[in-house]
Amino acid sequence: MTPARTHDLLEIDAKQFCVLQDSLPRWVEEELRRAPFVVVRRGVEMDFGIPVGVRGAARNERWAAFCDPKFVKRVISPPQLVGRTAAAFRMDAIPALRSLRILEGRWSTIPYPWGPGGSVGFELATASQVAMPASDLDIVIYIDSRMTTGEAADLCISAGDLPAAVDIRGETPICGFSLNEYASQGTEPILLRTPTGVVLGDDPWR
Repeated sequence: MTPARTHDLLEIDAKQFCVLQDSLPRWVEEELRRAPFVVVRRGVEMDFGIPVGVRGAARNERWAAFCDPKFVKRVISPPQLVGRTAAAFRMDAIPALRSLRILEGRWSTIPYPWGPGGSVGFELATASQVAMPASDLDIVIYIDSRMTTGEAADLCISAGDLPAAVDIRGETPICGFSLNEYASQGTEPILLRTPTGVVLGDDPWR
């Protein structure tokens, strides 16, 4: 299996996955029966599995678990979803989907792998209509080598003035962070999301 990173979607053998879970909420089994996908969450991978989350129909329906790699059928990363399209009626109804189409044109030449996460990414990967008219467009951008705050600011500006609000999550080999926070960092530390928890720091690459 291709190594999975935070935000990747995993298509899984839902039946086998559910059998091994303790105290499984009923809605989790129902959601996985409809769309057998989980998202890789930030955390330390254990011998017994990959840290994953299951999303439900409601915002408060989020369930954390571990998934045995042998149950994974396919890994879909956010960059693989760039260029995928939703049905025309969904594009009309969901500003975040329209925003992604515009951003694909603006970011067609940037040197960083990137793609949609959150509800838009889940919908494009699974064809489940989970994005809502008020949904933000969550973007994941992989920045393995150091980016200046000026470069980050340019990217944030180019993602502005879209039909939906855009939340850009930078991912380095060691942590995740808000690209907007980094762009306007100045001398103050920012929140760095690491596999073991959130810390304050001034260098997402160190």
